[in-house]
Amino acid sequence: MTVDGRVIGEIGRGIVLLLGVARGDSLDDLEYLADKVINLRIFEDDHGKMNLSLVDISGEVLVISQFTLLADLRKGRHPGFELAEDPNIAAGLYNRLIENLKGKGLRVADGSFGANMLVRIDNDGPVTFILDSREKKAKT
Repeated sequence: MTVDGRVIGEIGRGIVLLLGVARGDSLDDLEYLADKVINLRIFEDDHGKMNLSLVDISGEVLVISQFTLLADLRKGRHPGFELAEDPNIAAGLYNRLIENLKGKGLRVADGSFGANMLVRIDNDGPVTFILDSREKKAKT
C-alpha cells in the first residue's frame, strides 16, 4: 500500500482487512472482529480444503480504514456516509484494533487513517468475506 508514492504497509501471506467503523461500534466489537479474523479457517490445508487459520499459517494482517464500506446507497445516486463513525472516534478504534491484533502475536501492517491510499491486493482465490459485529449481536 502506498501513500504519496511511498510504501507505508505491506504483508506476505495473510489477510487484507478493510475496516469500516460504524456509529456506535465499541471495543467489544473490535475484540469480536480480532478474535474472528485470526481464528477463521479460511486458508487451504494440504488437501486443498479451507481448514487453516491465520495463526496456523503464521499469517500477517494488513489493516486499512475504509469508511466507504458503510455507504448508504439506497437513495439517489450519491452515497451517504451517515452510518460511518465520526473520524476522530473511528481513528481511535482503528488503532485499538491494530494493537489488539498485535497483542495476539500477529505481524500487522496498517495504512494511514484518512489518507488517500493506493492498495494493491494479490487476491489468492479470490476469497472475500464480510464480518459485521452487529450480526453477532443480533444472534446472541
